[in-house]
Amino acid sequence: MPNHMRRTVLCATVAATLVAAPLVSVSTASANAAGTGLVIGEAYLKGGSANQPFTNKFVEIANPTDAAVSVDGWSVQYRSATSTGAPAVGRLAGSVPAHGTYLVQMGSNGTNGEQLPEPDAVTGLNPSGSTGTLVLSDQATALSLPSGAVTAGTPGVVDLLGYGTSNTFETAAASTGTANAVPDALTRAGTTDTDSNTADFALTSTVTPENAAGDTTQPTDPTDPTDPTDPGTPTTPAEQVTIAQLQGTTDTSPYVGKTVRTDGVVTAVYATGGFNGYTIQTAGTGGAVDLTKHTASDAVFVYSAATAAKVAIGDVVRLTGTVSEFNGLTELTVSSTGGLEQLPTDGVAKPVPATLTLPRTDAQRESLESMLIAPQGDYTVADNYTTNQYGEVVLASGEQRLLQPTEVARPGSAEAAAVAADNAARRVTLDDGASTNFLSAANQSIPVSWLTQGPVTVGAAATFDEPVVLDHRNDSWKFQPTAPITGATPAADLPVAFSDVRTAAPENVGGDVRLAGFNVLNYFPTTGDQLTGCTYYTDRDGDPVTVKGGCDARGAANADDLARQQVKIVKAINGLGADVVSLEEIENSARFGQDRDAAVATLVAALNDATGKDTWAYAKSPAELPASEDVIRLALIYKQDRVQPVGGSTILTDSDAFANARQPLAQAFAPVVAKPGKGKGVEKPKKADTFLVIANHFKSKGSGTGADADQGDGQGASNASRVAQSKALVAFSTAMQKTSGTDKVFMLGDFNAYSREDPVQVLDDAGYTDLGPTEDPTEWSYVFGGLSGSLDHVFASKAALRTVTGVDIWNINSVESVGLEYSRHDYNATDLYRDDVYRASDHDPILVGIDLPGVGQPGKPGDGPGKPGKPGDGHGHAGAGPVAAAIAALIAWLRGLFG
Repeated sequence: MPNHMRRTVLCATVAATLVAAPLVSVSTASANAAGTGLVIGEAYLKGGSANQPFTNKFVEIANPTDAAVSVDGWSVQYRSATSTGAPAVGRLAGSVPAHGTYLVQMGSNGTNGEQLPEPDAVTGLNPSGSTGTLVLSDQATALSLPSGAVTAGTPGVVDLLGYGTSNTFETAAASTGTANAVPDALTRAGTTDTDSNTADFALTSTVTPENAAGDTTQPTDPTDPTDPTDPGTPTTPAEQVTIAQLQGTTDTSPYVGKTVRTDGVVTAVYATGGFNGYTIQTAGTGGAVDLTKHTASDAVFVYSAATAAKVAIGDVVRLTGTVSEFNGLTELTVSSTGGLEQLPTDGVAKPVPATLTLPRTDAQRESLESMLIAPQGDYTVADNYTTNQYGEVVLASGEQRLLQPTEVARPGSAEAAAVAADNAARRVTLDDGASTNFLSAANQSIPVSWLTQGPVTVGAAATFDEPVVLDHRNDSWKFQPTAPITGATPAADLPVAFSDVRTAAPENVGGDVRLAGFNVLNYFPTTGDQLTGCTYYTDRDGDPVTVKGGCDARGAANADDLARQQVKIVKAINGLGADVVSLEEIENSARFGQDRDAAVATLVAALNDATGKDTWAYAKSPAELPASEDVIRLALIYKQDRVQPVGGSTILTDSDAFANARQPLAQAFAPVVAKPGKGKGVEKPKKADTFLVIANHFKSKGSGTGADADQGDGQGASNASRVAQSKALVAFSTAMQKTSGTDKVFMLGDFNAYSREDPVQVLDDAGYTDLGPTEDPTEWSYVFGGLSGSLDHVFASKAALRTVTGVDIWNINSVESVGLEYSRHDYNATDLYRDDVYRASDHDPILVGIDLPGVGQPGKPGDGPGKPGKPGDGHGHAGAGPVAAAIAALIAWLRGLFG
């Protein structure tokens, strides 16, 4: 199996967060016809196949300039033809001589051919011989590459070669098409770069590797017995080294490229699952390791498809192989069974797991690379985004999740940098001992690891019952089980158990009216099959499940998919116990020629059907609408027996700030209070009880140019737009307070800004309080890139703040695996869908309790009025709750007494 197939590819949404700034001046894939920079000169991609002249594949870097160019901190990266994720990375060092070349050795398809000239860099990259993308990059971390033509200005790209049918290229991909048994290479005509792969590269039958020293072949060994001038002196035997010597005391082995012999005890075996190898550790090592003295690892990963099935845990072996670094992991490659010798086990002290907490530095972790570890202390699930695809679970050492730096500190501050550093020091990924992609057609019959055995929820405690191996793959430190696991592995045999932190209902936030904000993840009753041109994501049976593009719909593909989505949303909203709910990402039905409120009316009907009565209503759209609106909109729904609208709704129509977002929607409400006496109707809303709700959905962080370009301070793209939207919202709120006659204002929604970012600061400076971090600082509404934070907020005016009794972020969505969503549940042999509240969306709802003098009974989780709340028994402040609760109880008793 090619080397690149034994590595998990990280999803693009996570990889994008890891892209570092370019390390040197060259940084774009711009045309270089003048020959003023390094280029990819030749790519030989069939090494080792039948009839091929060389055993290993290579990339040759050419320098057309008059001075040597350093490539320290640079890399060659490879991404498969159809991938949109992070490329595999092969690091470079040294320099390319003036008017010279630099040879980068890569993987092999077999054993055919001669050795390359002494390479200037050895990588584990193993690109396809027919189609893919190679990149010369001036950074050592994985790039975030677009699909299609890579244009000038792409950060980190010095030169790029897309070939065959690859989805990434310069202008057009270079042509290939010959079989692996046909010797050829993609060769650039000279060293000019016209920014077109198809124009710059051609297949040539002569393969010409040349290293920085100018060598084009392996130097002849004067003692080689095949040399007719030598009588036959035997070749020098492999050097015998300990594993610690092989590993060395830095992140690179001092024996890279050399053949060595070493002894060890097998501690983990990965004969299946794609790793094609095993780990060995020096006998008797491990235990209570002192990291101040332990500077070299006593274990190493053995890459050997030829021998992996021939060893078992506990075997004592002597191995002969070649040392290399693969994406930061030191490996010993044993290419044939001749490199394995079984030794007697009698009297050999077995290695024992090192008992320690997760080291906080890379250097300390390097000293433990590939060793058995018995993790000590607490571990918390920080991310499960790739769990359903690659069987990975990101953990944080300690009892707290990993936090978005700008959730708790101002962007660019020393405090934010400290949070980022702490995240890096506490992060480790629990893997499954395999590189299986459970979503690929070839593996969809294999049940997905971890999730099949039970929920793996962000915030859950991870308890280690068995030792694991600490290794480094895909540029991240990982805990590997000592043998591959899948969803078919019994839970009792797993090395880790996860606590169940799910909650069936939100916490009691007190109050006698409750408000909530809920992003409903593109709820579209207009399904894709009702439109023309839609393309779809499909499940493992090929059935469309959700719209991918080609039309204005963004949600379910058909009625069955909508039903799965809707039941989760309905149960979650009814389970909130809220009286007013702000909805984001709901269909704007006017875009489909329907009444603008058709989608929200459909959802309200489903909510009422679930409660069995006419519980819910919605704030109808106003007559005055924005001239241009998004295909998604904001909506407000409310319980009719709890609150009533005061006047009509209003949408902000006169601000350019929301041209790239959803215009805010405002509606005043007042409690429903029965007139004294049976059947006397409802009292007229009182000014003192009226409150204003404004629903919001700001511009996302994902795109922006010019002033909206990502500034690299952690706030993402379009921060300038969100700041302008905050300012426009403040003005809108002020105007609506005058119109509705109340200064009690709650601004809810998805603000696409974490709690210490600039848009939030604008609202704070205007006198509004962000209730989430103020009242509920230990919960967050969103998880991205393994970091928790709140994009969803409720901002209260000073008058509104005095009514607040409690706040709760109900963690039912962001903390759950994406594999539980209505559209992603059936991509694997394990159908993860349940008709419950978990993963109804990707954002968590936020719930706020408030006390108003005219309301007697709060809603309860489920539906309708319940028992009077106990303000203050949530984790918010008590406000005026006790008095209001006493009055409410008295009124309820009198009503019951006199009918």
